[in-house]
Amino acid sequence: MRELHVVLPNDIDDPSTPTGGNVYDRRVCDGLAALGWSVREHAVTGGWPYPDAHDRARLSAALATVPDGALVLIDGLIGSTVPDALAAGSERLQPVILAHMPLGEENGALARAEADALAAAVGILTTSQWTRQRLIEMYRFPESRVWAAPPGVDRAPLTSPSDSGGRLLCVAAVTPRKGHDILVEALASTRDLPWRCVCVGSLDRDPGFAFALLQRIDQLGLADRITFAGPCVGDDLAARYADADLLVLASHGESYGMVVTESLARGVPVLATNTKGLPEALGRAPDGGSPGMLVPPGEARTFARALRRWLTDAELRAQLRGAAVARRDTLVEWTVTAGLVSSALDRMASTVGVGR
Repeated sequence: MRELHVVLPNDIDDPSTPTGGNVYDRRVCDGLAALGWSVREHAVTGGWPYPDAHDRARLSAALATVPDGALVLIDGLIGSTVPDALAAGSERLQPVILAHMPLGEENGALARAEADALAAAVGILTTSQWTRQRLIEMYRFPESRVWAAPPGVDRAPLTSPSDSGGRLLCVAAVTPRKGHDILVEALASTRDLPWRCVCVGSLDRDPGFAFALLQRIDQLGLADRITFAGPCVGDDLAARYADADLLVLASHGESYGMVVTESLARGVPVLATNTKGLPEALGRAPDGGSPGMLVPPGEARTFARALRRWLTDAELRAQLRGAAVARRDTLVEWTVTAGLVSSALDRMASTVGVGR
């Protein structure tokens, strides 16, 4: 049996802090186990990706328990910021970084650490083709060192669209990065049209931003039309998707955007920003049609115009809905993702030795 040690953030299974990265990690670990891997998980507490000395010590202690020569998959939120630990571990282990996003792209202080950490790994796994290409461009790694395994998605029943198309859903933690302020301004510009918006996601990641956002909603007189449901998982989240006509996501950047494919898995079209990995997640229907609309990030007026088109054009809604249903049939399940990760790990383990 092939053995794999996996280093993960300690909140991977915490339902109060659901993230795409945590979902990906859990589904891949479970998928690899189903494929015959012996998966040994090591959850590490810390303020990742900004570890202090205690966090680094906990990571070093976790790696010290891993036997010599072992293949170790380390979540990039942890591994990409500790090049010293990776360099030391690579003398006796085979570390692989699972990069959910290029941390150094949005935080220059992390760029050097990330470059050194990734260089110390025997290989790099990314959760999207966009992230793979971006890391290759940023750090000039050989393409053979970086592998992509985009997220899968669970099959789900098709939703029944409403006549007005006014049931809007946003699934994202309430932070500046996710663009809720842009979304709210766009919604205010379409207040003359019938819609309601449910926002699913934590309000605790950036309390100051969330408080200011709620104040702005009150100022605009939209408190009775925008609902904040907090974090939702499992059946609760499925019920939110089942009651939606359109997923709205005004994010300033996503390395992929799992909520997009979760929406498409139900035949629900998407209005999102044309940035980074989001076009990859949205994809195309087999006939080339788009299952949604993409607009530039950070532009509330452009987002509002697209939203107005959706709400006032029944023919457009039918067209996007048809493309979303067709795109649904092309989505891959999590077993495919696990298979890609398994194949990449096998290749890395067979071509790179310990103590290189």
